[in-house]
Amino acid sequence: MESPITKIYEMYKDRALRKKALADTVGHSGLRFNFGKDSQDAKSKSSDKKTAAPEKGAEEVRDKNGFRIPAVMIPSSFITCRSCGRRALRKKWEDSFFVCPECGKYAPIGAYYRLSLILDKGSFEEIDTDIKAEDPLDFPGYKEKIEKQEEKTGLNESVISAVGTIQGIRLVTVVLDSRFFMGSMSRAVGEKVTRAIEYADREKLPLVIFSASGGARMQEGIYSLMQMAKTTSAVQTFSEHGGLFISFLTHPTTGGVTASFATLGDITLAEPGALIGFAGPRVIEQTINRKLPKGFQRAEYLENHGFVDRIVERYEMRDVLTDILKLHMDSGKFQSRTDIASEK
Repeated sequence: MESPITKIYEMYKDRALRKKALADTVGHSGLRFNFGKDSQDAKSKSSDKKTAAPEKGAEEVRDKNGFRIPAVMIPSSFITCRSCGRRALRKKWEDSFFVCPECGKYAPIGAYYRLSLILDKGSFEEIDTDIKAEDPLDFPGYKEKIEKQEEKTGLNESVISAVGTIQGIRLVTVVLDSRFFMGSMSRAVGEKVTRAIEYADREKLPLVIFSASGGARMQEGIYSLMQMAKTTSAVQTFSEHGGLFISFLTHPTTGGVTASFATLGDITLAEPGALIGFAGPRVIEQTINRKLPKGFQRAEYLENHGFVDRIVERYEMRDVLTDILKLHMDSGKFQSRTDIASEK
């Protein structure tokens, strides 16, 4: 019998994930208001067109003790599709998991929101939260951009790694968030991905990575490029030890992420219409001076040519992952949550 304390702890964890998932879908997409004395100063500065760029931290509001007061986010009632340009009620977008109700185009979603769609309630446990974006090369303006990204998204890097369960099956999940520097791979991202792979290897757990990236982060130069070799090596070791790696490609998955861990899965899934490739179609056309086939580098084209195993709709994401995990559970390689509890 499960302890009441365990149930309360799981409710607490689930509440924390739901709160972060709500911020992904509502909090960071609405109108932004800062309340406080400093906000009035910032407003007056922005209204003066002749004034130079606002000073660093002008949008921040801090209390008398110096602690930052988060901005209040007011969500809009309607969302406009970037593809077809038509508007629909936010409720319709939420009901369709942020797939356009009019044209079916997939909108990008936050990492916490995606995790809330697939993990069992109360099973979410984030790992390696201490790893955050840094500026190893003192690249001009990079630190300021990091601060703005942190303020805008509520994240400290473009990747979230966590341990959780799907239908009682424990697994390690890694999600790249395209809102933070377009999900580009920095030194911190490579470290978090590698640690998650090593955790899955150590604990004999299946691994699912959701990729969404513009490639290596140019502000970190060679440090960013080195993450390709590091993550690839970790996946190779994980594979040699018999681990199950499900790679889930979302829009867009390009550059160094595609050239490393994203394309090394035992099973490769993709969202409809996702752009997947190393260089973009425009760059390839300019290089070879030829017109590319229609739909080149899209998930459907890659599925037809054997690069992707299956296109998975967002609403069926959890069910498909459950079927794959249960199929491998039958081999006795992985343990369910019930098995682990009975051993204890």
